[in-house]
Amino acid sequence: MKEVQNRLTRLLADAVRADVVPEACPDWLRRPGRTECRAMWETVSVMYGALTGLVLPEQAPRRERRSLDVLLAYEDGQRQILEVDEKQHFTGARALTLEHYPAGTELGFDAARWLARSRALSGREPGGGFARPKPPLFPGDGGRHRQRAFRDALADLLPSQHGWLPTLRVSDTEVTALDSAPDAAASLRALLHGRGVPASHLHGGSSPTDPGRAGRGDAGQAARSLPRTWRRPARSAW
Repeated sequence: MKEVQNRLTRLLADAVRADVVPEACPDWLRRPGRTECRAMWETVSVMYGALTGLVLPEQAPRRERRSLDVLLAYEDGQRQILEVDEKQHFTGARALTLEHYPAGTELGFDAARWLARSRALSGREPGGGFARPKPPLFPGDGGRHRQRAFRDALADLLPSQHGWLPTLRVSDTEVTALDSAPDAAASLRALLHGRGVPASHLHGGSSPTDPGRAGRGDAGQAARSLPRTWRRPARSAW
């Protein structure tokens, strides 16, 4: 399950001027409730109701935890989430969440493309463990699909409420294309630049396709030195 994510993570050290921290999460996204959602609470509540027919509690259950694929800590102090979306992230539930995004929401990916693929795969979602119930917030068959879509939406909508840059998303098909590129790191820099990452955050300074590596971060050191709230959370049912 992590193969595609790991392939992209290995490329990031040659693409971005940042500490690359895999499998971590900021505190405000671990168990977000009304307080953490801030101005997005109404949007998030309506979205949850559309997904489940239930009322979203103002405080998330204590056992709920999550991790994100990658956190980027740039040299200028800015922070950004990067997620790698494989096929299971493109579902009817994900289409529904994307349809609820407020107009003008800043995103680090092409929402129209994500919506089109999610609609195309609606009704063809995998079963088994991919669709198992995830109580208490997502009971019933297909609970894991709804949970995943809701989590993805929270990762897209909440960063702006906490001073973070828009969440970046890279699809599995894009990772495959990077793998076959003559210069995968340069291609990744160009892709990220096209999704709003400033050239100053990319190796090569003002040129997003410059193969220079000045300022390369060390992911292992980053995981040791960043605050505990950034470290990998314990596994749980959320």
